[in-house]
Amino acid sequence: MQQKIVLIGGPGTGKTTIINELAKEGYRCMPEVSRAVILKAKEEGIEQLFLTEPLLFSEMLLEGREKQYKSAAALQAKIVFFDRGIPDIHAYLDYVKTKYPPYFVKKSKVYKYTKIFHFAPWKEIHTTDNERYESFEEAVKIDAYLVATYSELGYLLIEVPFGSVAERTTFILNAISQE
Repeated sequence: MQQKIVLIGGPGTGKTTIINELAKEGYRCMPEVSRAVILKAKEEGIEQLFLTEPLLFSEMLLEGREKQYKSAAALQAKIVFFDRGIPDIHAYLDYVKTKYPPYFVKKSKVYKYTKIFHFAPWKEIHTTDNERYESFEEAVKIDAYLVATYSELGYLLIEVPFGSVAERTTFILNAISQE
């Protein structure tokens, strides 16, 4: 049975760096969908789609993450890593206090993941860029919503310790291989 492993945490906690490292080591990885959605919106002249239309942005994310999940299931890979999962979507909507249809949570219950690795906020590595505009303080608040959402869905979060890219990658791979 395929293991679907999700890396979660607030913005700027090192998830994408580790996903890129795992991909370099030959693991199948699903990139963060939101960057593509943000770039597409910018091409259409919308600077911050999540801030201006959080529900539309989130519906686009849900569609992208659902496609990722299904395409991962079709892969001949024992392990597939995801840079964020479906529950992240309604965690962010809760963070911005935006109401959403019940199917967001329903899809989180339909598309289940095997393990969740949590990257806690880490001030020393937090940066902003064109797609990641949240301050460190905002990242801490978002992280609390992510932890609560995944916990409410019954997931046990595995805390990834601070450390070098190699140390964090090794920690994740060791935690998976101990099964």
